[in-house]
Amino acid sequence: MSALQEIRDRFTPVLASLTDDVASSLSMIRSSQDPKFGDFQANCAMPLAKKSGVAPRDLAQQMVDRAELDDLCETVEVAGPGFINLKLRTDWLQQCAREIVADERLGVQRVEPKKIVIDYSSPNVAKPMHVGHLRSSVIGNCLESVLRFLGHDVISDNHIGDWGTQFGMIIFGYQNFVDENAYSNEPVAELARLYRLVNQLSDYHEACRKQPALEEQVENIAEQIENLEHSEEDLKKKKKALKKLRSEQGGLNEALSGMLLKRDAVDSDTELQKLATGHSDIARLARLETAKLHSGDETNRALWDEFLPACMKALDHVYEKLGVSFDKTLGESFYQSMLADVVADLTKKGLAICSDGAICVFAEDNAAPFIVQKSDGAFTYATTDLATIRYRVEEFGAQIMLYVVDTRQSEHFNLLMDTARRWGYADVEIQHVNFGTVLGDDRRPFKTRSGDTVGLESLLDEAVARAYDVVVANDPAGSLDEDTRKSVAEAVGIGGIKYADLHHNRESDYVFNWDKMLAKNGDTATYIQYANARINGIFRKGEIDLAKLRSEAESLQLEHASERRLFLQVLSFGDALAVVQREMRPNMLTQFLFDTANRFSTFYQDCPVLKEEDDSVRTSRLLLCDLTARTLTLGLALLGIDAPKQM
Repeated sequence: MSALQEIRDRFTPVLASLTDDVASSLSMIRSSQDPKFGDFQANCAMPLAKKSGVAPRDLAQQMVDRAELDDLCETVEVAGPGFINLKLRTDWLQQCAREIVADERLGVQRVEPKKIVIDYSSPNVAKPMHVGHLRSSVIGNCLESVLRFLGHDVISDNHIGDWGTQFGMIIFGYQNFVDENAYSNEPVAELARLYRLVNQLSDYHEACRKQPALEEQVENIAEQIENLEHSEEDLKKKKKALKKLRSEQGGLNEALSGMLLKRDAVDSDTELQKLATGHSDIARLARLETAKLHSGDETNRALWDEFLPACMKALDHVYEKLGVSFDKTLGESFYQSMLADVVADLTKKGLAICSDGAICVFAEDNAAPFIVQKSDGAFTYATTDLATIRYRVEEFGAQIMLYVVDTRQSEHFNLLMDTARRWGYADVEIQHVNFGTVLGDDRRPFKTRSGDTVGLESLLDEAVARAYDVVVANDPAGSLDEDTRKSVAEAVGIGGIKYADLHHNRESDYVFNWDKMLAKNGDTATYIQYANARINGIFRKGEIDLAKLRSEAESLQLEHASERRLFLQVLSFGDALAVVQREMRPNMLTQFLFDTANRFSTFYQDCPVLKEEDDSVRTSRLLLCDLTARTLTLGLALLGIDAPKQM
């Protein structure tokens, strides 16, 4: 049930006679920002008038006369140069309210279902999840919930990295550097240490090899800049060329600085230097262990079978804290037996050709090829992703596939979608739901003071600990028992982390800030949770029987302007979810919930509830409070956030 959609439906046949682009004109029918202009405004007459040669006000009046709005609108006014202001009939709104009170879906209609597979989170096994996995996990989980609520048949799949090069590094590390006691006590922590160690030593030797050439590049570009500065070239051209060279110089200096840091970290540590000296070929040997695993080597396969259960248990522990679960967890290893056939089929169809010993698919508008088999015979992420598409279509009947993966992987997914389309999957909608990076105060990727990537589990634990302090500080009278305090802290802390991520445009980077995240005021989960808790406090104080209250839906009135504005907001819940689905943007839902909490605050200030002396008005306002709380609770649940009834 949507007032906005009902109005748009009335205008659709009118607009169809005026333009071929009906959708654009319908999008110009929106909720009024100022109630003095009515409940909704239609601003489409003015651009249409320019094309038709009719005066905008005259065209607006013609549209109003033809739209059949008498049973829906109390007043319809053509104002200014051609604005159409619409105020809904109160009896129509009251009927909507009565229907919503009795509807557990709050009037949100189900859509025509599609089979959707949503791929998100996807960490590499045997490495602790870090803050970089946060966005994919919470954005993907929210979209899964919204799409399922709207009526789609959704399968969530955590396509974990359980077969890649990191396992060769871990196996090599285990065979050469393992601390048996540490492995016995905390196997995942020790495997993570081994991965970091092998990676660090590999990076060290690579830095040693590349440093001379990079230093030469730095010297060359410095010389080019100096020569250009003293040249007599045209000033404008010189300025442009210098800007480009200095940008390149900055990138090279940054790369060299990073390289020197990697070398210094090893050279300054006697034990690391000893290990580096004794394993100068570590990167190649680690890759060899990966190749042995993939070829079926019994020793490496036995180690993989030993490592994997503990690693999966560690991942599941983090997901449990985050409140995220999946229908499927089909990792890279699941598809290994299918990869040779993918390459053979691509080659047979003429899509894949041999280039410098590798099997590649070339895209028309992309210089780099999509490599599906390396020159050494190894398969790639591209091959696995193509096998995944085929499997999801054949086994799940997928009509839509959503990949919630960061923006840096855009080229890969562009090539994947292009290859899949030409391979025979043009009818399947494949979308890369990309997102930006979580930044620290320095506007660089969020890291600890020591420079390590922030672990996701430690981030969640700190959020709950900080939220507990906030809960205690806001309960000086001790009205909450200890169990309730802990429960609320969990909801506020985890909810704050999720909301802080989801309320940003997903494509944007954002700066992580603890104080803003847990603030009681402003666009935060805490503010919305408090609004919901305040409503439940009204019910507790008034000893309201909610089942009995809802049976009195006929009593709901909308006489005060703030009552009307709040109900119109609740009535637009389905509109907000429709935008989330259309644009794959959870921030459209967070904005709706923030606006709802704000409108409730205005209503609560303007309209007494328990203190209202007129019984019928009191009942009506309690019903409106109940609808608001149900909307906030359901909306937060779709974000993956709990809504405590006490805070």
